[in-house]
Amino acid sequence: MSKPRKPKGRSVSGWLILDKPLDFGSTEAVSKIKWLFNAQKAGHAGTLDPLASGMLPIALGDATKTVPYVMDGRKIYEFAVTWGEERSTDDLEGEVTASSDKRPTEEDIRALLPNYTGTINQTPPQFSAIKIAGERAYDLARDGETVEIPSREVEIFRLTLLGVDADKAHFEVECGKGTYVRALARDFGRDLGCYGHISELRRTFVAPFAEEKMVPLAELVALEEIEDRDERLAALDEFLIDTAEALSSLPHLPVTEDQAHRIRMGNPIIVRGRDALVAESEAYATSRGKLIAIGEIGQGEFRPKRVFA
Repeated sequence: MSKPRKPKGRSVSGWLILDKPLDFGSTEAVSKIKWLFNAQKAGHAGTLDPLASGMLPIALGDATKTVPYVMDGRKIYEFAVTWGEERSTDDLEGEVTASSDKRPTEEDIRALLPNYTGTINQTPPQFSAIKIAGERAYDLARDGETVEIPSREVEIFRLTLLGVDADKAHFEVECGKGTYVRALARDFGRDLGCYGHISELRRTFVAPFAEEKMVPLAELVALEEIEDRDERLAALDEFLIDTAEALSSLPHLPVTEDQAHRIRMGNPIIVRGRDALVAESEAYATSRGKLIAIGEIGQGEFRPKRVFA
């Protein structure tokens, strides 16, 4: 019987908050970071299109187990809508599908914003990762098919007009999971009777990671000049954020080393004390500042569901 293959790379874990450059895909960025860090596993928390820049949280190693908690977080984007053309992709990449000489006034735009704040119905773009009968919408669109994508509810917490030019308006939006900013631009243009598409897009925040945590890709690539491998990897690891930071929205349970050992074996532990958590569908446990597990609290016990090395 053959032995199981040993995973390639280091068992390094943590979050890297990448400032993704333009014309660089999210999958390409993850592959580059995985290679730079010589990591066994890597994944990202929310795709950014090649024409978008900004925050792309990348999980390495065990941190990939916490990706869903970041995917569910709020996001902030700064974007510009160019008026006069609607495009097949709702951004600069696509072909022009409709045009208009009309341009909205600042008053027109401001009057529109309340309609796009709160819980709204949004139809994702034709070129999106939404699955239709098991296939990605963008694959069907590239084959020339026009598909009916059902609308869905998304949450817009804040929408601000930052400035207006002759043919363009600049915005900032704070939104929930599943919101397509390209669809906002498309729908703005249709409601204003002038058409529109995204011409600039930058993500500045993905909860719980702040903008100042972002690291430019060029800064990481520059470290390739360090010839000593161990020194180079140590310098890269300085940019990693502890895995537990991704779970800051969950209740926190500090545990002893003995309890941590039990949890790592997959066993529940007793939760007691005046300030003990009583009932939580999800909480995370740490010992000496290190993430041990995500689990459920109930009936006086913490029961692990995901255990970390």
